Amino acid sequence: MLLRASVLLSLLALTGCEEPLTLAKVCKETPGLCNDLNTDSHCKAQRADVIMARYHEYKQPTDDNKYLLLKGFEKYDKCVSLAAKIEHIKLKDKTTSRVEAHLTSMKEMTRLFQDTKNTNHPGLLYYHWSRNNDQSALTKLLALENDPSATEDAEIQFFLASYYIKFDEEKTIDLLYKTLELNKAEQTPNPEIFTTLTSLFYKQQKYKHAYTFAKIAQLSGITNVEIFPIEQRLTATGKNLSGLDTLAQQTYASIQAGQFVSPRDF
Repeated sequence: MLLRASVLLSLLALTGCEEPLTLAKVCKETPGLCNDLNTDSHCKAQRADVIMARYHEYKQPTDDNKYLLLKGFEKYDKCVSLAAKIEHIKLKDKTTSRVEAHLTSMKEMTRLFQDTKNTNHPGLLYYHWSRNNDQSALTKLLALENDPSATEDAEIQFFLASYYIKFDEEKTIDLLYKTLELNKAEQTPNPEIFTTLTSLFYKQQKYKHAYTFAKIAQLSGITNVEIFPIEQRLTATGKNLSGLDTLAQQTYASIQAGQFVSPRDF
């Protein structure tokens, strides 16, 4: 895929035939990439991802690496900001380290946005538009819509769907279906795809479709999907839900296997 090919090449170039790159090795070699983050056990996975992404961006400051680091810092900051609100009566220093980590995240995300003002990287363009309302970035992103590389990239298709949802529901559905078609085996699609399709179909009064994707959302681990109103609509018309449950399971399995085919192709 467009956004990942050069990342893979950079990782291979960095690791080569050397020992596997570990968190401990990174922090020993470049302590400055670790010391300004939280020091307790909160947000452990997100912290590890950020440290590794910082290292790769430090070694090779490409747009791909900056994009991965920006995404990593955003996830880390959401976690550590929440953790910073947890007061430690006896261990105030832990709360302080989380606050410092939050400030580091904000500073680093600002730096990354500044460094990539003139980017043509689709992921960064999406972030500049969606986070900073940069209309020039949106213009560049939309210009990629019919580019062959974009039409085969699930992430870009999802980015485009997030734009068109404001005024073109049918195109949004097509783009979300395309995103699912491009999903690779064993990869987990963005959960917003399922909840968005559920909402759109419910709004269009296509309750069988809405129910199916609500069930798929549940199968993928989403717990806050509103399925009860859809069930009421269907049962009120005498619809048997067991067939839709089976369809949802089959569709979810096809997505997990990387074999989803848009029903609009039939």
